[in-house]
Amino acid sequence: MGAIRLGVNIDHVATLREVRKSRYPDIVEAMFLCERGGADQITVHLREDCRHIQDEDLDRLLLSGRLPINLEMAFVEAMVKKAKDWKPFSVTLVPERREEMTTESGLDLKVVQKKEALFKQLRQCTRVHAFIDPDPKQVKLAKDLGCDGVEFHTGPYSHAFEDALRGRNDSALKRELEKLHRASDEADRLKLEVKAGHGLTIQNVPGLLSLKGLSELNIGHAIVCRALILGLESAVREMKTVMSNS
Repeated sequence: MGAIRLGVNIDHVATLREVRKSRYPDIVEAMFLCERGGADQITVHLREDCRHIQDEDLDRLLLSGRLPINLEMAFVEAMVKKAKDWKPFSVTLVPERREEMTTESGLDLKVVQKKEALFKQLRQCTRVHAFIDPDPKQVKLAKDLGCDGVEFHTGPYSHAFEDALRGRNDSALKRELEKLHRASDEADRLKLEVKAGHGLTIQNVPGLLSLKGLSELNIGHAIVCRALILGLESAVREMKTVMSNS
């Protein structure tokens, strides 16, 4: 297996911009800095309420042609239509609730199963991955639907890691890692691409790098926060170094 790719989620660059509805920080400049830091792709979540990433951002990122664009989106007809027009490098289907601060769980693929015709439209124009909880049953559903791969929701793992770090509950971390290993083993067996993301930091990433078939991590919040101290290019490079050295 080759080196694990790093997708940098730049939603929070847009979040900072939208606080003032200004032209800065510029989303394309952020992509250039991520590229210089070693990012392999850019990930953006275009929410239905456009709270951070805007349609214009996708237009500009795709026109730049610098890095592959992974579009996170809800599985709804309006978003599928946009994806068909844009044809990004890949799409990751995620659950979405208006009141949530960030994505809180994986997508239940039974929802997608009920709209197979719509899924096939999407599948015809780009690679499709599903952001799911590390559950072998959901992995099997992803295979049955025809997904190219899965991205495991690592939020529970990251929370358990923080608790273990504070000496609260080592057993929870062990359980979350076991879930991730079982699910990645199943995905690899079914020849689905294996990705992971959510809540990942330079501290907890090393614990995931032994997942079978892992090809990509998508990380946003931790890198953008670290960029406030180091600068964006250096923050991306730091994460890539941790991934390589581990």
